[in-house]
Amino acid sequence: MKHKIYIVGIGPGAEELMTKQVYEILRDCDTIVGYPVYLNLLGEAFAEKEMLSTPMRKEQERCLLCFQKAREGKRVALICSGDAGVYGMASLMYELGEAYPDCELAVLPGVTAALGGAALLGAPLNHDFCVISLSDLLTPWEKIKARLIAAAEGDFAIAIYNPASHRRADYLKRACDILLERLPAERPCGYVENIGREKESIEICTLGELGERRVNMFTTVFVGSSATEVLGGHLVTRRGYEVKQRGEINAREV
Repeated sequence: MKHKIYIVGIGPGAEELMTKQVYEILRDCDTIVGYPVYLNLLGEAFAEKEMLSTPMRKEQERCLLCFQKAREGKRVALICSGDAGVYGMASLMYELGEAYPDCELAVLPGVTAALGGAALLGAPLNHDFCVISLSDLLTPWEKIKARLIAAAEGDFAIAIYNPASHRRADYLKRACDILLERLPAERPCGYVENIGREKESIEICTLGELGERRVNMFTTVFVGSSATEVLGGHLVTRRGYEVKQRGEINAREV
């Protein structure tokens, strides 16, 4: 029988945004492995579990811990914030898993930051959209730049992950400058910090203003498409429905 390892997305942070499937699997596991910040988000419900972590940039060691513990007979879960398959550890686990044919991997989905942040802003991703990370730790900046240009030229709404850090303080400004070469300065945008966590904050602005805003690694940024508007204080991307005005709605349709 193969040793099973669960690779799970715990959502943005709040327990109520964790799926029931993930919650139940974590309750059944003996060992939970993850980045320290994410382990701290789990709270008291999982306090009795064996918790193992490695620092940032020690992702491979973190994954190898999972295989080691699973081979010891432990029921293991590797946790990621949001969804494990969106800038998470799922792909690395499958890559490393080639050397562990006695282990079986199962990915459990979670609410990723693009979806959690979009819900707080309104409906900015309600038509075609893309997700781009500004972190150049694993992706060269020239490739990130090319993706930003393609997204602008394709008229996609854009969710931007990892918009800034101490080392990359000006990366959002650089991204906005690239987009402003192709998009109007008045294009509606928004950003959410600490989605589903303490000190959650939500802001709406224009693309012309966005590059000067202070953001960090816990911020998810949204750039609207040509179909995006601010409606009632919410960032909304229209699907293209022919919307009837109140006076045009037949009483039988209400």
